[in-house]
Amino acid sequence: MQDQQDTKALYDEYMITTMVAGFEPVTVDQAGGVEMVGEDGKRYLDCFSGISVVNCGHNHPRIVEAAKQQLDKLVHCCTYIYYSPLPARLAKRLAEITPGELQKSFFGNSGAEAVEGAIRLAKQHTGRQELVSLTHSFHGRTAATLSITGNRGRKKNSGPYMSGVAHAPAPYCYRCPFGLKPDSCDLACAQYVEEVLKYQTAGDVAAFVGEGLLGEGGILPPPTGYYETVAEIIRRDGALFIADEVQSGFGRTGKMFAIEHTDVEPDLMCMAKGIANGMPLGAFISRPEIADAFTPGDHLSTFGGNPVSCAASLATIDVLESEGLLANAAERGEQIMGRLKTFQEKCPLVGDVRGRGLMLGLELVSDKQKTPAAKQAGEVRRRCREAGVLVGVGGSLGNVIRLQPPLTITADQAEKVCDVLTSALTEVAKG
Repeated sequence: MQDQQDTKALYDEYMITTMVAGFEPVTVDQAGGVEMVGEDGKRYLDCFSGISVVNCGHNHPRIVEAAKQQLDKLVHCCTYIYYSPLPARLAKRLAEITPGELQKSFFGNSGAEAVEGAIRLAKQHTGRQELVSLTHSFHGRTAATLSITGNRGRKKNSGPYMSGVAHAPAPYCYRCPFGLKPDSCDLACAQYVEEVLKYQTAGDVAAFVGEGLLGEGGILPPPTGYYETVAEIIRRDGALFIADEVQSGFGRTGKMFAIEHTDVEPDLMCMAKGIANGMPLGAFISRPEIADAFTPGDHLSTFGGNPVSCAASLATIDVLESEGLLANAAERGEQIMGRLKTFQEKCPLVGDVRGRGLMLGLELVSDKQKTPAAKQAGEVRRRCREAGVLVGVGGSLGNVIRLQPPLTITADQAEKVCDVLTSALTEVAKG
C-alpha cells in the first residue's frame, strides 16, 4: 500500500494530470492476458485494454519475445534516413491485410499522427483543402485532428481550430438528430452529407474522415449501408474516403478492420492502438497513386517505424491470425451482447446496448426521455472495479459503459464480466 501511495504522490508532484477528471484508484504492477494486477496484489479482469490497445492480451509471450530479440539487434536508426528491414516487412504485411488496393504505408508513433498525415496526403493528392467529418467523432489531440473531431468536450479551451472543416451528423441511431427510426429513416444522416457538401463547404473538399466504428463518441456502429452511401456522395464530389481505424482496427470488431463490415474500400486508412499490442506505433496506408503525391520535404517522422515497435506489430498480426482472435472477438461479442440485451429488458437504467465484436457500449439513462445518466455510469464503473472488473466510461454525454477487453477473453471470463456488470447495474438502478 505504501508503494501505491508513493506513486500517487509522485504523480501529484511531478506529472501534469489536471486534464484528467479522476484516476482509477489502481496502481498497476503487472499484467498478463486479460488480467491486470495492482501493487496491492488485487487482480482485475481488464475490459478496457488500455483504451483498446492490448488486443492480443497483456504481455503476450510471442509479441514480447519479438520485441526483446529486436532490442538486442537495433533500437533506432531513423527509418526515413536509412533502409530498415522491419518497417519494410511490416508495410508489406499491412498491404496484405488491409482491404482493397491499399498498399503504401507511412509510420509514425500515434493515432493522431496517423490521421494528421493522412489528411496532409489527401490534400496533397487532390490539390484541395477542405475536410468533412462527423459529429461525435474523435480523431486525436493535435490541432488538425481536434479540428475534425466533432466533440465539444474534447475541443474546449484549445481553439481557434483549422478552417475548412465541416461536420455531418453521426449515425447515432439511439439519439437520431432527425428524430427518425432506423427501420424507416432511409439513412437520412448519410444522405445529409450531400447537404453538408452543398451548403457548408466551398466545393474544395479533399477528404471525408470517418471512424469504422465511432469509439469516444459512445461506441456508435454505423447502420447497414451508411458508409456505402457516404462514400458514393463524397466520391461523386471528387473527395477521398479516409477510414480512421485507430481504435476499431486489428480484430476489435470481429474483422481485422471495422470498415470490412461494409462494402467500402477506403482510399486511405489510419491505424494505431492495437497495431503493436502496446508498443508505440501509428501508420496510415493508401493506394500507390495517392501515396506518391508526397514530394521531398513534405512529411517525416524521427521515431516513426521504430524497429522494436515494428517487430512487435509483425508478431501481433501473426498472433491475431494464428490464434483465431478475430473469430473469438466475434463469438465473445455475441455472448456478451446477448446477455446484456436480455438484461436491458428488465433494467430501465440501460437505454441502449450496441457495438460489434468486443467493442461494446451500454448507454445509461435515468428516464424514458433518455436523460443521460453520467453519474450512474461512474458509480457502475466503481462497483465493477471493486468486484474486480475494469470497464471504461465515455461517450459524448459521459453516460456510456465501454467494454473493450483483450480479444483473448474466454467464455468463462466473459460470463464473469456480465455477472459483475449486471449486478452493478441492478444495484445502481435501485439507488
